[in-house]
Amino acid sequence: MDVDKDASPSPIEFRLDPGSGVPTYLQLVHQVEQALRLGYLQQGDQLPRVKDVVAGLAINPNTVLKAYRELEHRGLVAGRRGLGTFVESTLDRVGLREQAALQKSMLAWMRTASEAGLDEAGMSALFTAALHELRQSSESRTDEEDGGRAGVVA
Repeated sequence: MDVDKDASPSPIEFRLDPGSGVPTYLQLVHQVEQALRLGYLQQGDQLPRVKDVVAGLAINPNTVLKAYRELEHRGLVAGRRGLGTFVESTLDRVGLREQAALQKSMLAWMRTASEAGLDEAGMSALFTAALHELRQSSESRTDEEDGGRAGVVA
């Protein structure tokens, strides 16, 4: 279900995936973070008003407030009494040209994975496993560069 874009002066449109197992408020938080990373939201942009999200997604206002509080806690947005919630900070993002090239190569990988018989869940699982492996190998390199001292308390 989508929030009506005309109801709020915000460039983001929230969607919910009831079958994802991710709490609703975290789905909203993740969508804002993704929009920041991809450059869809920028400093000064307004998030949808709570009442518009509630009406568009048929969720409890406290859920939206919890998401917005979490985003405030992370230093990404700030509420302005009577005006709404606005983006205060951005997240690291790759340039648009680089994003386009990466998306093109990722689409090629997804087509190959689909032809090999993987569905969306299988692709997601494989991607997550590869990301985990990348993180582990990166941590191992950092430990080696530190002479194995990473995590040692003096």
